[in-house]
Amino acid sequence: MDTKPTPHAPQQNQTGVVAKSVTSISEIGETVWQASLGHTLSRGREDLTSAHATPGNPFISYAFLDALETSGCVGPGGTGWLSQHLKLEDQTGSVMACAPCYVKLHSRGEYVFDHAWAEACQRSGKSYYPKLQVAVPFTPVPGARLLVHPDHDVANTQALLASALVTLCDRIDASSAHVTFVEKATWNHLGELGFLKRVDQQFHWHNQDYQSFDDFLNRLSSRKRKTIKKERRQARGSGLTFVTLSGPDICEAHWDAFFEFYLDTGARKWGDPYLNRAFFAAIGETLSAECVLMLALDGDTAVAGALHLVGEDCLFGRYWGCTRYHPFLHFELCYYQAMDYAIAHGLARVEAGAQGEHKLLRGYMPTPTYSAHWIADPDLRTAVARYLDSERRDVLRSVDLLAGFGPYKADPSSKA
Repeated sequence: MDTKPTPHAPQQNQTGVVAKSVTSISEIGETVWQASLGHTLSRGREDLTSAHATPGNPFISYAFLDALETSGCVGPGGTGWLSQHLKLEDQTGSVMACAPCYVKLHSRGEYVFDHAWAEACQRSGKSYYPKLQVAVPFTPVPGARLLVHPDHDVANTQALLASALVTLCDRIDASSAHVTFVEKATWNHLGELGFLKRVDQQFHWHNQDYQSFDDFLNRLSSRKRKTIKKERRQARGSGLTFVTLSGPDICEAHWDAFFEFYLDTGARKWGDPYLNRAFFAAIGETLSAECVLMLALDGDTAVAGALHLVGEDCLFGRYWGCTRYHPFLHFELCYYQAMDYAIAHGLARVEAGAQGEHKLLRGYMPTPTYSAHWIADPDLRTAVARYLDSERRDVLRSVDLLAGFGPYKADPSSKA
């Protein structure tokens, strides 16, 4: 069942700070939202203006989140993601902080899985939904979640924002609040404030000041180096050509082709793709400079594509698809060409999304990701806390273990 989100009356605490929730990011506005990130976004690349600004991450930008709302990917109508963004205002009415917050009626599109928690809650005769999700919908990208304006102290203001989340849960009868894929420093702070701490892992590639892809290959063991060279030869040996497009070079025909690829992948993986064509049209307009579209062409016809978004120091791989199978084409477009791009543009890393131990042998190393959870019911909170204590140890052991199976030579100067 879908419900319509509603704004809630302002709640003032003893400091005179007022917490408000709104049902559209447009009610906060681009200027205010981006100022809370510590940087501003026009229609191009983000420009860092503050010492404690978050490195440019297009997924937490006003443009990206607004595109989800205006396209109908989130909001009323059966999406199960209802915008309920939080903001804090000081005594003068100036916004101190914001959080991208959603009332959730299910646990889909989050990539931090709590289905077992929901089942346990329901077996006890209680309701797990609605819940609050502080996240970027459908996108397992780490980054800022509790956004503090640079004029205010980060720790104190985030504590007020965390308190406002708990108060909002009580006001709308939500079972819990979940701050997912959050920065480690905020994760630790939320733990100090009583949130439960969870760890998972992704696989990220780090640019060690490589001047070329061959520089990267030279860091690998001989067998792994030969494997990657073979995969690239096979991907490129089928008569395909590859193009990388960004900004105004991406036209509507390119978006049409890519959306067909995206639908094909979505239909095979989860049956009902989360994003629609209007969303890609919106980010193609408002995040044009951040979009990097890599296409495989058979003659003049695009047969596969991967969409990346570029941030201040990172290339974020997001969506991929194809209409024709070619060996290793997925690895070429999503991993190797992304690495080529990062090297050419001096980016520090490539984040290639959730899951995928197969990325390890291609140079993408295990990296912890973090989420924090507040649960109202004391019995469920105790059970989840016990589980997370064990899960954290297991995940961090897995990160260390998998790192030992990476493709890199132990000694970079080795000739092996």
